[in-house]
Amino acid sequence: MPQLALLLTTFVWGATFPATKAALEQISPLSFLFLRFLLGMIVVFAVLLLMRRALTRDAGMLRMSLIASAWLFLGYVLQTVGLHLTTASNSAFITVLYVVFVPLYLRRLGAHTWVSNGIALVGLWFLVKPAASANLGDLLTLGSAAAFAAHMVCLERYTRVTDSVSLFAWQLVMMTVAMLAAMWWEQPSAAMFEPSRVLVIGLVVTGVLATGAFAVQMWAQQLLPAQQVALLFAVEPAVAAWLAWYFLGENLDAQGWFGSALILGGVLLGSWTTGDVSSASPEPVTVRSEGG
Repeated sequence: MPQLALLLTTFVWGATFPATKAALEQISPLSFLFLRFLLGMIVVFAVLLLMRRALTRDAGMLRMSLIASAWLFLGYVLQTVGLHLTTASNSAFITVLYVVFVPLYLRRLGAHTWVSNGIALVGLWFLVKPAASANLGDLLTLGSAAAFAAHMVCLERYTRVTDSVSLFAWQLVMMTVAMLAAMWWEQPSAAMFEPSRVLVIGLVVTGVLATGAFAVQMWAQQLLPAQQVALLFAVEPAVAAWLAWYFLGENLDAQGWFGSALILGGVLLGSWTTGDVSSASPEPVTVRSEGG
């Protein structure tokens, strides 16, 4: 069931916030992202090699991968740099505003969507109680939410007209290359790459587990509309806040637990939507496939 699979992946996505926040005490944001995507690319291509799985390499595939990767690159850079300047809880709350951006981009503004989104967002507000005055980190994270929403919209269309495995793999390649180029802008020191316990855990959570969660998301977006995927991911900041409370000492009081309950209620309401998949399907697009 794609809804259940996506809910399970939110625990991985939620764990990436405190894991990344802790790792950024040692390493600069773009250098961390390079290591994260490099590790994810190595793992995925090792699996593809064992499966003897060929990748589609035609112009249409590379064009779609480039467009999706551009939004993904922008989202991760803004989110990770922003996370260095704000709390893990605030970052999780602001990032999940893609729940609002996705239906706006797609112009799917039905009453059911707004009610379920509204319940989830009210719950998120109670959960993390973001400060009235946003800092630079919060503003950068808001930009990442808009970029991640655009990426979800791309995946809804592209995964239904082409080989999703190849699309997934090429995005990892392009993200790794882009992060390698961006990393040198920071001029990282050798000490940043010391394999400390915090850095290794952060890379395993984000580079291995989150890469697997990304693969599940791409599979699920062949079956579910983007706005429902975004809403299911609204549980992510609840998980992030719980883990940040436990591991990083960020506060989660009774009001926060109440907000978590509202988030889960909004997610459950949204996941019961019926008949959206067919209406979300794009017009047919011809893509030549060379993959096996």
